[in-house]
Amino acid sequence: MNTSKARAWMGLAFVWVGFAFFGANAAFAAEPGAAEAAASGLKQVGAGLAAGLAVIGGGLGIGRIGGSTVDAIARQPEAAGQMFLPWIIMAAMVEGAMLFAVVVGFMMT
Repeated sequence: MNTSKARAWMGLAFVWVGFAFFGANAAFAAEPGAAEAAASGLKQVGAGLAAGLAVIGGGLGIGRIGGSTVDAIARQPEAAGQMFLPWIIMAAMVEGAMLFAVVVGFMMT
């Protein structure tokens, strides 16, 4: 198995085990109101995961945009001025979508 696939499966396994522990805490709670507290904890974990995944995806996207632009400028240095504006616009659009996802994730708590 590819190492990146193995890491992805391992990360997914850790996430599911964490959800199982949080769910078990809510299911076996004896005190009244403990299930709501555990559900609130799950909402916070979900918001953190949403924000983290949005930031990771945005960072990968901006890195790929920047890397491709630098490669293109290395191949054709005379076109650097023409590539700069689309590069900045695309990076700003990805960052805007990333920040929107982070805000929506935190608003769900």
